[in-house]
Amino acid sequence: MVGGQAGYAKVMKLSDFDYELPAELIAQEPLPDRAGSRLLVLHRESGDLEHRHFRDLPAYLRPGDLLVLNETKVLPVRLLGRKEPTGGQVEILLLRPAAGFGRRQTADRPSAAAEEIWEALVRPGKRLRAGTRISFGGAQLEAEILGRTEAGGRLVRLTWTGDFEAVLRAVGEVPLPPYIKRPLMPGEEERYQTVYAQKPGSAAAPTAGLHFTPEMLANLRKSGLGIVSVVLHIGLDTFRPVQVENILEHRMHTEFYEIGEEAARAIQRVKAGGGRVIAVGTTVTRCLEAAAAETGRVEPAAGQTDLFIYPGYRFRVIDGLITNFHLPRSTLLMLVSAFAGRERVLAAYREAVRLRYRFFSFGDAMLII
Repeated sequence: MVGGQAGYAKVMKLSDFDYELPAELIAQEPLPDRAGSRLLVLHRESGDLEHRHFRDLPAYLRPGDLLVLNETKVLPVRLLGRKEPTGGQVEILLLRPAAGFGRRQTADRPSAAAEEIWEALVRPGKRLRAGTRISFGGAQLEAEILGRTEAGGRLVRLTWTGDFEAVLRAVGEVPLPPYIKRPLMPGEEERYQTVYAQKPGSAAAPTAGLHFTPEMLANLRKSGLGIVSVVLHIGLDTFRPVQVENILEHRMHTEFYEIGEEAARAIQRVKAGGGRVIAVGTTVTRCLEAAAAETGRVEPAAGQTDLFIYPGYRFRVIDGLITNFHLPRSTLLMLVSAFAGRERVLAAYREAVRLRYRFFSFGDAMLII
């Protein structure tokens, strides 16, 4: 879906969204202080840049503005198990519950109380044919490979007893992006969750929100700023590279989103009153813009979105964006370029590189306003 695109071009080159990034600027670990990251402020109208710290964010917000958060929670969906009966090592990365298959009780399988079919990535792929069975954590969780997906992944039937999230916590790991080479140390897993994460379902964190602390959010509320939450569950496809040179040929994978009544009403009220809707992250941006794609108005909604935002897109909802620095040639960089202008965004990135900002998931932040 390319809702909201204004016929900007018939060809848009992937190479137009490239930039040079020294590998040492890719942050490999979180800062001890969430709000201690740097903040690059980009003014959309003028292109002016300011260099601040994230704790300075309130200086750019005003009473009547609305901050929209993504309260998704990262699940430990990286599973390391053993093939049955050979014992060979297997890695499965769960992406999302497969469409059209609901969770059900399995009275016919006494070893498991529930089952659900998921889309997943698997290794070693060539050895995991349909019918292969895998066990995790001493059979707390079991899997059967059912077949391939159109995207080249696998359909996997999972079976377990008890609470699914508790089982995942017991047998799984949080899947870090491939550019983070250092594993999380004991006690660090909460740093790959926002402090307001509530609804389990993501394979990756909405990283723009990692900079907030409970104290900062409480102070923003006291200052008269509105804060509401929506949900968009992030899949690992976020990190898959764009494979086509003409980005208009790229197709996004779908992700589940949900906007409740309270959030929809607050957004409608702020827009009607002339306030600004500030999205915390590209995931919130896609969620709100997908909901408004047909009518231009955010209503309570839940469903799947494959909205692809690139330059030429006409934004209907957001007036400001808090985001991290994104990978070259990525759909996230294209979204940010659509909001602030490709030339201005790439100029800001060049300045961030020159001043040694920290990049990507555990890196520094941008405010585009």
